[in-house]
Amino acid sequence: MRRTDYDTEQYRDYARGRALTEQQLQAWMSAFGALLPGRRPLTGLDVGSGTGRFTPALARAFGPVTGVEPSVRMRETAQAQSQHPGVRYPAGAAEDIPVPSGSADYAVVLQVWHHVQDKPRAARELARVIKPDGRLLLRSGFSDHMPRIWWLEYFPRGYEVDASMFQPLHEVIETFASAGWRVADFRTVTEPSSGTRGDALEGLRLRAHSIFAHFTPDELEAGFRRLEQAVAADPGAPTPATPVPLLTFERRQCRGG
Repeated sequence: MRRTDYDTEQYRDYARGRALTEQQLQAWMSAFGALLPGRRPLTGLDVGSGTGRFTPALARAFGPVTGVEPSVRMRETAQAQSQHPGVRYPAGAAEDIPVPSGSADYAVVLQVWHHVQDKPRAARELARVIKPDGRLLLRSGFSDHMPRIWWLEYFPRGYEVDASMFQPLHEVIETFASAGWRVADFRTVTEPSSGTRGDALEGLRLRAHSIFAHFTPDELEAGFRRLEQAVAADPGAPTPATPVPLLTFERRQCRGG
């Protein structure tokens, strides 16, 4: 899979192109809260935090959060936008998380796992920084459990290309199991509508989705032409809600001396 360089390709438009509505954020915070320990505050990690789409909301809902992001430009954008005192964005990556061992109650890895280069190392590093019995919430596509994103139907090979970017579910589980994690939950979270199809098209034109790098120029041209024609017929129609897989791991406690 082609690696996305967020320092050169998407950092300018990512925050606008991938913005979440308040309703979407609240739906995700509710889903996360149902899977995390009930005590507050919790110390969290947003691994692959990007421009901070989720990080301040996590801090508001659960307690202080460290956003870990390898892209300098994405971190700069996140720092410029975030005013929450419980959020910080140090340099780091999933394979090298700059916090002490056993210092976090949970971590979220949200639409990031397919970008991680050394997945076994990242799974071990997450086990290092999360407390025993802590939680890891992994929002991702899985090649055998893909959400049907509405606008992909207009692009040649849209669903095929999307699935090709992700591992099957069992491979992800095996990687984490080898690093000392066990599956605690697997469910589908319905992300609410992002607004109108006309608004969504404006965001898609910013090309802030990494899948666009995997289409040929002809496929992109054809896809956007078909999408624009479909949206023009009813630009005020709401985008459909999207069922999204959410896989939760629990850190196993070490037994014995």
